[in-house]
Amino acid sequence: MSAAAGVPLCPSAALAERGEAHVWDVLDERGHPARAFALRFDGRVVAYLNRCAHLPAELDWQPGRFLDADGRFVVCAMHGAVYEPEDGRCLAGPGAGGRLVPLDVAEVDGTVTWYPSREIRPAPPADESAT
Repeated sequence: MSAAAGVPLCPSAALAERGEAHVWDVLDERGHPARAFALRFDGRVVAYLNRCAHLPAELDWQPGRFLDADGRFVVCAMHGAVYEPEDGRCLAGPGAGGRLVPLDVAEVDGTVTWYPSREIRPAPPADESAT
């Protein structure tokens, strides 16, 4: 995919290893507003739809906070489902065996860039709904 098709999210330096995630608005596979997140884990940026595989609830326990206290797993604040950050697999809790919906991201020229898919697309700017 070309760099021109990507959506810049944040500077690469803004994502500390196993730290706070960058969260942004998207449209899900049904065209409904949703949130997504990108975080750095083991030196690599990963991104997912912010939706538990068990029930459609957002995962973060505080805005931008997805990892457990040890920084090892993504944990659903509502249901306690435990996810592997590297691939989004649900390892334990409700939804075990399911997966988070992955999003295609890369670091391009010091910027975390998201490449939308046919299923997960950019949300329109907030001011467009007011016109």
